[in-house]
Amino acid sequence: MTDSATLTLEDGSSFSGTRFGWPVSVTGEVVFNTGMVGYPECLTDPSYRGQVLVLTYPLVGNYGVPGRGKNGSIPPHHESGRIQVSALVVAESCARHSHWNAAGSLDDWLRSEQVPGLAGVDTRALTQVLRQAGTMLGKVCLPGDDMPLRDPNQENLVARVSISEPRTYGTGRKRVTVVDCGCKDNILRALLKRGVAVTVVPWDWPLDEQLDCDGVVLSNGPGDPQRCGSTIQHVRRLLDGQTPILGICLGSQILALAAGAETYKLKYGHRSQNQPCVLVGTQRCFITSQNHGYAVDETSLPEDWEPWFRNANDGTNEGVRHRRRPWMGVQFHPEASPGPVDTAFIFDQFLAQLAR
Repeated sequence: MTDSATLTLEDGSSFSGTRFGWPVSVTGEVVFNTGMVGYPECLTDPSYRGQVLVLTYPLVGNYGVPGRGKNGSIPPHHESGRIQVSALVVAESCARHSHWNAAGSLDDWLRSEQVPGLAGVDTRALTQVLRQAGTMLGKVCLPGDDMPLRDPNQENLVARVSISEPRTYGTGRKRVTVVDCGCKDNILRALLKRGVAVTVVPWDWPLDEQLDCDGVVLSNGPGDPQRCGSTIQHVRRLLDGQTPILGICLGSQILALAAGAETYKLKYGHRSQNQPCVLVGTQRCFITSQNHGYAVDETSLPEDWEPWFRNANDGTNEGVRHRRRPWMGVQFHPEASPGPVDTAFIFDQFLAQLAR
């Protein structure tokens, strides 16, 4: 079998390269991430389900892949139990890795989970195409293969990445329920680090004031938030009470939709570890980690809600909160992983509401 493969976008643009990882043809939504590090975290982030991930940093795989940790535990260095992307596209895949914590190579990892990779691509040129035209569908194909394009946003991706049964972690006095819409494991680690007990429930788990917890976290996840109809309905019922709520990324969009606001698709999304976000009404700017393709239309927020953060690059909404009740959502990732920890205080603000 030849070592070549080709990425073809829906506009007809084509980028050839050398395959690595698992030799299979796939299709998905092609997106780019401008981060310089953190490919193990990115590849295992459930928010990337259904997407072909393009990394703009030229050297990928140079520090290998860390181990997963003990079976049954939250992986210490990954964001879920498996690779979530449909395929990985890089300029160069380092064949020889070097890091004290590495358990294997990127190529071996992709092979073990049957995920294809494409190297030798001018990822900067590819990114310029995506920035100009916007996020597009695409396919990574081996020679002689062809397949129809598939839009993952037309599917309920959240149902695919969510757990099927509740799981409980920690023994803290305060109890937090995390709705798993594709939850990154570092959200759980951040909560457990702060001494609370955490119960993770499926994306469509019923939520109301009878829920046996002190607060609710709506997690990140993949795809169009409007596909999460059951979650939106359950959160809407929760808004009849006083339970503190924190939405993260997709969770913030779900919270806004439950409140009566609207969401829309961004041209090419925000995916990096260096997105500047301004606290509305101040000149305070935070550097944040982000991974999302949709945003809240803050002009559609009901009058009892207000914008909390805005992106300093394009002015899009990065957070919402209720003016009186303990309900808040952020579009960025306060748990980082990978990225800066500038906004970890969001967890502290949320947990402070639990003590009232």
